[in-house]
Amino acid sequence: MATCPPYPTNPPRPHWWQRAWVRYGAVATLLATSGLVILALVREQTGTQGFLVGLGLAVLPVPLLIAAFRWLDRVEPGPWRNLLFCFAWGACAAALIAIIANSFATRWIATATADPAGADTLGATVIAPVVEESAKAAAVLLVFLFRRRDFTGIVDGVVVAGVTATGFAFTENILYLGNAFGTDQLTGDSGFASVTAATFFVRVVMSPFAHPLFTVLTGIGFGIAALSTGRHRLRRALLPPAGLLLAMGVHALWNGSAAFGEYGFLAVYGAFMVPCFGLLTWLVIWTRQRELRTVRTELPAYVMAGWLAPAEPHALGSMHARRLARQYARRHAGKQAARAVAQYEAYATSLAFLRRRGREGRAGADFALRERELLGALWQRREVARPALDHAARVTAPPPVAAWPGHGAYGAQGMYGARAGHGTYGSAYGYAGPWAPAFAAAPSPTPYPVSVRPPYP
Repeated sequence: MATCPPYPTNPPRPHWWQRAWVRYGAVATLLATSGLVILALVREQTGTQGFLVGLGLAVLPVPLLIAAFRWLDRVEPGPWRNLLFCFAWGACAAALIAIIANSFATRWIATATADPAGADTLGATVIAPVVEESAKAAAVLLVFLFRRRDFTGIVDGVVVAGVTATGFAFTENILYLGNAFGTDQLTGDSGFASVTAATFFVRVVMSPFAHPLFTVLTGIGFGIAALSTGRHRLRRALLPPAGLLLAMGVHALWNGSAAFGEYGFLAVYGAFMVPCFGLLTWLVIWTRQRELRTVRTELPAYVMAGWLAPAEPHALGSMHARRLARQYARRHAGKQAARAVAQYEAYATSLAFLRRRGREGRAGADFALRERELLGALWQRREVARPALDHAARVTAPPPVAAWPGHGAYGAQGMYGARAGHGTYGSAYGYAGPWAPAFAAAPSPTPYPVSVRPPYP
């Protein structure tokens, strides 16, 4: 007797607005339109020459800041499309919202109070921080909601927020530097005594990290919320707004530093901004080391199942070993092999984070499917990646501990549980020892349990 299939053979097709190309096209159109409008507004205020000078000077810190945030994200690098969206949002959409809202609010206050100077001060210390941080936080919120797979912790929040703020600062610097150049054109000043040079020194040399520092506080709030389990719904709901409010407060303090006297700017810069920047840098680096420990802790479960070679958790949990593995692959098999090793490292890291979220009850309903996808991606690249990671593991292995006569290192069983007389890293992890040839092939995978046997040749 025929029975109906458990699932429909022809699932309903998504509506046209649910298709990926429609969403991508809408976002690209929005950002492009915002970019054209902000370009016209900035050029109108600075003039063509001022715009070109401001653009040439404002672009200088951008590659350094992007490289710094990308370096922080090296453990589990996010896709470039997310960073491109964040930078474009900050430079185009957020900057457009800020310039329109700030101008409107300042003019309204000046008209209502008949005090243009007071309106400018209030606009800089109150209106601008609220408007600008809210506009930049919108990009972090969008990535958090619609790219949740790529937003898993504090580092992701810092990178997304920092790149968004970098784009915003880029556009703002064009405006400030272009206006400064226009002032110098009217007064005839040039060189180090010019307003352009002073503006460049303050905004690009001394404080290129100012806007990223503000918005990173919002990103940390979203990052901690991403780490919270389902039982902490209140924490997930309150931490992002708390980070946003803190970002607004720090931004207001920075903008209002000129009101603290002649040396107010330097006092706020030295007593608050620099220590805050150092503290956040320490937090991000500490978080990155914690992520590497997660890799070393979670991946041995896949070693036991045979998906990974015994030494891979050690190699994948060290940035130095990862770099050696990529260099080894490039030296012996070319750029394509090095790229495959980098992809293998990224997929393995994502697998470790996924398993940790599963243990903590934070994994979504697609946990099994996502795990299968990551394991499949690793399996497809194992022939290239395993020899490179094997080499990196042997090079970075801790030195063997000398054994007492008649005993192995750390007692009769030796280091890492090896037999007496073989207490070395190589013997403990299944290799012939540190003297094994560097070109030895990766060990063949152990037999898989039936439940996890990969469907690959």
